[in-house]
Amino acid sequence: MSVHDDLTSVQRSLDDLFRSVGRLEKQIGSGGLEMRRVRADINHLRESVELLREAAGEPGEKPAAPKRPDLVTIPDTPYDPSLWTDSDDEGLGARDRRAP
Repeated sequence: MSVHDDLTSVQRSLDDLFRSVGRLEKQIGSGGLEMRRVRADINHLRESVELLREAAGEPGEKPAAPKRPDLVTIPDTPYDPSLWTDSDDEGLGARDRRAP
């Protein structure tokens, strides 16, 4: 079975679950915390399956390679000392006092 077939099967099962919960909700009511949690869980599962479907791409298409983050170049030049005028030397205490 292909990934898309599996995702379609999962989607059908979720649709069946959604209908079953709808019937159950008619019998016991929809106002309880438990029923709202079940509804929220089903909606989260549907969203997750949709994200999986998007990540898998179109049928027959190879999955895209994960995108590497852009590299940030850090210059070798020293930082401007005025950036540090309002801070203490971290871990060493204040300049005019002795460290413990």
